[in-house]
Amino acid sequence: MPRVIFLNRFYWPDETATAQLLADLAEALAGRGYAVSVIASRPRESSVPQNEERKRVRIMRIRSTRAENPSLAAKALDFATFWLGALLRLAWDARRGDVIVALTDPPLVGIGAAVVARLRGARCIHWIQDIYPEVAVAVSGHGGLRALAPVRDAAWRRAEVCVTLGREMAGVVAAAGVPEEKIQVIANWVPAHLGAASPEEVAEVRTLWGSEGKFTVVYSGNLGRVHDLEPVLDAAEALRSDPRIVIVFAGAGALRPVLEAEAKRRGLDRVHFREPQPRGRLSAALAAGDLHLVTLRPGCERFVFPSKIYGIAAAGRPVVFVGPRGSEIAQLIVNGGFGLAFERHETQALAAALSKLAGDPPARAAFSAAALRFAEAAGGLATSADRWSRLLASSCGLPQPSR
Repeated sequence: MPRVIFLNRFYWPDETATAQLLADLAEALAGRGYAVSVIASRPRESSVPQNEERKRVRIMRIRSTRAENPSLAAKALDFATFWLGALLRLAWDARRGDVIVALTDPPLVGIGAAVVARLRGARCIHWIQDIYPEVAVAVSGHGGLRALAPVRDAAWRRAEVCVTLGREMAGVVAAAGVPEEKIQVIANWVPAHLGAASPEEVAEVRTLWGSEGKFTVVYSGNLGRVHDLEPVLDAAEALRSDPRIVIVFAGAGALRPVLEAEAKRRGLDRVHFREPQPRGRLSAALAAGDLHLVTLRPGCERFVFPSKIYGIAAAGRPVVFVGPRGSEIAQLIVNGGFGLAFERHETQALAAALSKLAGDPPARAAFSAAALRFAEAAGGLATSADRWSRLLASSCGLPQPSR
């Protein structure tokens, strides 16, 4: 029986965004009767086996480097060691008729996956979470990285299908010469098993964050270079005289030490930095925020789609976006009626909006109701798994098996 083989650097028990999304989809497809395998890196914990089966998904873990606090050089080494090990394992394991689904961590691993698919008589799907090398060029300014784009474009064109998260990303893929019939937009989904948090759980998170009794504005997730976070500190400085508001950064990433140092230098006592909550407490962490921030660095809007909006919306929380107002995600939030959007230079207006919302429960309730409607319309994992099943049948000739 042909298999679906996913290729990504992280998988369960890791809790990065792509690890959680991939576990959701892999387990959903396996539950529908597909033969599903995943090739991922091995966590540092020695108790995690190199190979195992979990919830009908066969997991093959590759030994590769994992820098704890990676510099750019260390991250490049992490990418390279997984890239090499994973493709060797894929070449050994893939068979004719299999469907290889390559994500984008590490960047451009889909190029190698396409080569392996061609050699082994398998089919290849690119599941594009971020678009490289364009993202790297946007955040680093190293224009020479664009030299990798033609090779990536060729891999996209040879694929059975390219799956993107939004229409702007789909436009980039189309501009690379991929025929329209080979491009599918399948949005990410509300994390599986995200339910309502109890008041006790929410209070516990707020106590951990030091935001009890305050209007809690949360940025949750990766504090990476693609996210424009300095304007949030500027807004916090403008709100210095408003004791009602606390801003919490709950996450890790390359920019966290820089942001922490800058907040300390400015004396922003009501800006707190906390560790990300594990998936089991995600519902409480989302509900603990009265309002959530989503940010995106200008120039990245066509190459990245912050899918965290689905979980935030499902928790019924308003969203304030800081980034290009004309971007797809800004339009989704504003047109969906569950939040506001500001350009990065509009920090005074951002601060004024936060201050106004802190004292306007009816406005927050209206945003919350719209957020829940948006989440319901977007659909959950089952909706996306249905679309993936149809895609596997129509583009790869892999009909859904009997369960």
